Amino acid sequence: MNAEIVTIGDEILIGQIVDTNSAWIAQELNSIGFEVSRITSISDSGNEIKSAIDESFSRVDVVLMTGGLGPTSDDITKPALASYFGTTLTLHKPTLEHIATLFEQRGLPLTDSNRAQALLPTTCKVIPNIQGTAPGMMFHSGNKVLISMPGVPFEMKEIMQSHILPWLKHHGKMFDIIRHKTIHTFGLPESFLSEKLTSWERALPSHIKVAYLPSPTAIRLRLTARGRNLDMLETSIKKAAYELIAEIPNEAFGYNNTSMAEVVGQLHTLTNTSVCTAESCTGGTIAQMLTAIPGSSRYFMGSVVAYANSVKEGVLNVNPSEIEFSGAVSKEVVESMAKGALRIFGTDYAIATSGIAGPGGGSHEKPVGTVWIAVAARDRVVSQLFRFGTDREKNIIRSSVSALNMLRLLLFEENPSLRETFFSKMFD
Repeated sequence: MNAEIVTIGDEILIGQIVDTNSAWIAQELNSIGFEVSRITSISDSGNEIKSAIDESFSRVDVVLMTGGLGPTSDDITKPALASYFGTTLTLHKPTLEHIATLFEQRGLPLTDSNRAQALLPTTCKVIPNIQGTAPGMMFHSGNKVLISMPGVPFEMKEIMQSHILPWLKHHGKMFDIIRHKTIHTFGLPESFLSEKLTSWERALPSHIKVAYLPSPTAIRLRLTARGRNLDMLETSIKKAAYELIAEIPNEAFGYNNTSMAEVVGQLHTLTNTSVCTAESCTGGTIAQMLTAIPGSSRYFMGSVVAYANSVKEGVLNVNPSEIEFSGAVSKEVVESMAKGALRIFGTDYAIATSGIAGPGGGSHEKPVGTVWIAVAARDRVVSQLFRFGTDREKNIIRSSVSALNMLRLLLFEENPSLRETFFSKMFD
């Protein structure tokens, strides 16, 4: 069944706030079998609200609306809805009692503007809001349903979880159950990845579709299964995900919202190993990614941000002749940085980066975006040259994720059973 979402607020349209409500509502609706066919943001205008309802009702039977239910003069959703559905505002005593109790608990006087929040359209079904003063409202027009909720995220979420989602589950004409699994990949551009997966895609059952979702740090492959048999959907989408991973065992690295840093942390935990970093062009970004993961102190020991050549030489013990003859951005220097970090921190693995993030500093031989990355283990070092673009911020992020990916692959290589163990736990 299709639904639409309408968010109300000039603050959204001028970019003052980001509309996070729609994304959350869409995910929740999708989880119970509703597909969101359109999301619309409109201004605080009675005419805009009425026009948006007309347009949405022309396409779908369920419309969810957020915003414009506060106590101030610019909150005009209630009178607009009352006018649209041909009713008037009347005092709703249970809501007034709830508001009075809230203000009493906070030691605040009950003002006229707050008391006015208990004036609600006579024909609506009032939906309690235990988190705030503006209740939700449900309107019926023939076989159409409009649900209006406050725009404050935690208030909207409580109303959705306690009242709206259960009601939609019970009353919605749900023809299909929808299930998603998202596999994260790294290392292949979208077009190359698509070509590599051609046979796998052709073999997918008709009830499973795949979507490619590229970003600077990963290409997500979202599998969507639709049907009426939940057990069958769960089994088939899990099978498709495992078959996908088997096609691209080096490129597939995570599942759902897992980041590369989280995956690396899980691998270190499984192998009881540790890591450190020696960073030049990434300026500590890799260390930040790793330490953002709860529990990372078990495997991450520390970092040297060796931005200046003097630090590379004095702290990491890089031979000055290597910098003189090969340059700071070179295979020789980055490998020496990684070995130096291993000695300093005594870890099992070390990551090192040296490159030209930009926007300046490049040359014909080493243009902006040139990055050398090395990963060292106790008895070996692997290194790789990357050519990124001219955007400084993207170069730093891509370098950091590429470095973590190199470590991930080395961990798999040095621990033959690790890959199977990790992927078997991916869907647990």
